[in-house]
Amino acid sequence: MFEAGKRYKMKILRVVDFGVYLDNHAEGILLPGRFVPQGAKTGDELDVFLYHDSEDRLIATTQTPLGMVGDIVRLKAVSTTPQGAFLHWGLMKDIFVPRSQQRSLMRPQGEYLVKIYLDEKTGRVAATEKFENTLQNTQITVSENEQVNLTVLRRTDIGYLMIINNQHTGVLHFNETFRQIRVGDCISGFIKKIIAKENGEFKIDVVLGERGYGRIEEESEKILTLLKENNGYLPYYDKSDPESIYDFFGMSKKTFKMAIGNLYKAKIITLEKSGIRLV
Repeated sequence: MFEAGKRYKMKILRVVDFGVYLDNHAEGILLPGRFVPQGAKTGDELDVFLYHDSEDRLIATTQTPLGMVGDIVRLKAVSTTPQGAFLHWGLMKDIFVPRSQQRSLMRPQGEYLVKIYLDEKTGRVAATEKFENTLQNTQITVSENEQVNLTVLRRTDIGYLMIINNQHTGVLHFNETFRQIRVGDCISGFIKKIIAKENGEFKIDVVLGERGYGRIEEESEKILTLLKENNGYLPYYDKSDPESIYDFFGMSKKTFKMAIGNLYKAKIITLEKSGIRLV
């Protein structure tokens, strides 16, 4: 069973003047000529994405959409009608958001956080802003220190509510936010803490970046790049004000100290009274 909104590896069933037909164990699914790799022939296997064209036919493309069924992504509206809005999602045909699935009236050029889904009645791919009820924290599929994909859902009084792997919600606290973020941003992070609540749900705290040593390595590279861009010297050291470190490097003072310690041990920098210098 081949469904719209998903990627498949499919073999070329036959070649025609306007493209190739891919084997779906029936009459075949068309991959238009503009997307057929040069030299492709019958029997070759291609990685394709399926969706419905403007004539409601299931069709294939080698283009990569900005999101597939189940993904929560930020997309830009390109046009609107009384029935709904069309958002650009990286394919020739825009994705449709029915008016009933909009939280507020969508406008052209506006960006909206939506979940891509398969409409059960039509079998076509669509998008909705009303997806929060699909996120749950009762059956957890992640563990502490696990690397995860995060999407910014909204700002709260204590930080940002984040979507975890398109399944759960977690909190990124303000004191763990060391970069500018906005709703819809997709960021790599990891699970810091999971706490069971009395109502059977779990409270999840998340942190941006890589965990453990990998995160320090990443920040060390950032400091090294900044040193090279500033003639090998930066007026920041372990006694510098935390806010000034955050403003310049986009990281906490604790992370900064660990990163420069890493560079110093590797004999890449020297520590001076009022800054750090590239060796």
